[in-house]
Amino acid sequence: MTDGKRRRGLMAASALLGGVLVLSGCSGGDSGDGGNGDSQSQVDEAAAKKSSEAQIKITPKDGSTNASINKAATVTVAKGTLTEVKLTTADGTPVEGQISADKKSWKPSVQLERATTYKLSVTAEDSEGRAAHENASFTTVSPANSFIGTFTPDDGTTVGVGMPVSINFDKAITNKAAVQKGITVISTSGQEVACHWFNANRMDCRPEKYWQEGSTVTLKLALDGVEGAEGVYGVQQKTVTFKIGRNQVSYVDAKTKQMKVTQDGKTIRTIPISAGSPENKTYEGQMVISEKFKETRMNGATVGFTDDDGEGEYDIKDVPHAMRLSTSGTFIHGNYWGAKSIFGNVNTSHGCVGLQDVKGANDPNTPGAWFYRNSLIGDVVVVQNTGDKTIAPDNGLNGWNMSWEQWKAGSAV
Repeated sequence: MTDGKRRRGLMAASALLGGVLVLSGCSGGDSGDGGNGDSQSQVDEAAAKKSSEAQIKITPKDGSTNASINKAATVTVAKGTLTEVKLTTADGTPVEGQISADKKSWKPSVQLERATTYKLSVTAEDSEGRAAHENASFTTVSPANSFIGTFTPDDGTTVGVGMPVSINFDKAITNKAAVQKGITVISTSGQEVACHWFNANRMDCRPEKYWQEGSTVTLKLALDGVEGAEGVYGVQQKTVTFKIGRNQVSYVDAKTKQMKVTQDGKTIRTIPISAGSPENKTYEGQMVISEKFKETRMNGATVGFTDDDGEGEYDIKDVPHAMRLSTSGTFIHGNYWGAKSIFGNVNTSHGCVGLQDVKGANDPNTPGAWFYRNSLIGDVVVVQNTGDKTIAPDNGLNGWNMSWEQWKAGSAV
């Protein structure tokens, strides 16, 4: 064979081998499409045209952590309607929820739990009845990574004119401005309200002067997702309203040993009292009633009054008509163990303000019973002429002992 013929034979063999390789490299078979893959594209395109147009969106995204217990597990659909939504905990416990009337959205009927993993399974249909499916799993924020604020007064209550909004956080707040911006306090009286941080865990809010009687105050907590400290997020979404009652302010004069109870500035009753003894003077200042007890125990050991054996200098287990004025243990309360002659004449207590009363708290005609019955949480008791220092503003709900300028200087915004 000449060289020319040999070369032509190799070229033909190579072309034939190439044809075999091409044929073996495509699994389309005898499609008649020339081996260019057009038929597979057509199949894929046809399948896509047959799929549902419904577009499901789940919040939060699949795999999310630190999800909100209020806003998580929301489902919406575009170009279709929801037909089935299932939310369960990781162990399969179902969570109640509701599809909206227009079948365009869904949300849980209950607040989610913290530190819990949830699974969502969603089905929707488009206008031609073609189904679309979506699944997601997420974990809600843990107690370690979230904070809540315990607030007073309670929703729906009627309180005295001195009642501040007081919020105590269960975690130290370092981003005070962000948290304060998530809290609003407004009054129907139109009074300006300012908030003051006493420390990293407590913020109180009040107007410059006492609340206007008969007004309604609204507290809104929009703290869900607010980062109060690094990696620590709020979870509360809540609105609280409370009403301000009549304007009652009582004035205790330790020098005259009398208390004048006023409403709208007019004295409605004068009551003889016995304040703290010269050795145990009562704090001076504006104090707000924060708790009321028909009867309670008062043990001197709990507030530092002990004898040589370490026992309380007093332990009275049935103090009648007691109303707290400070966190440290100052009360205005009934006194049945003292002689009637001390009231209006001698200051004998360990720092409380005593009113004549009876054991058992069952006589409605005693001064102690009358004052208890006619007092609200949030009423103001102004204590004067004791010779002691003014009570600290954060010792109870007693921020009124700060000037308005000092109060606003403690705001973070």
